[in-house]
Amino acid sequence: MILKVEFEQEEDGRWIAEITDIPGVWCYGDTRDKALAKAKALALRVIANRLEHGETTPDLDAVSFEAAA
Repeated sequence: MILKVEFEQEEDGRWIAEITDIPGVWCYGDTRDKALAKAKALALRVIANRLEHGETTPDLDAVSFEAAA
């Protein structure tokens, strides 16, 4: 599973990183890299929770991230 990360910069300079494949996974950061790190961590927590509760799918065997330019 490749999780695509989309970015947006707010008028106040903060960055938002959103992983669109997992609803609700988006995070703010002072920099693009900080927003990306927070979003990756949250996505992995959501995936771990799904695994712990037996909500597995074959695409969760391997996970990687692709950050949009």
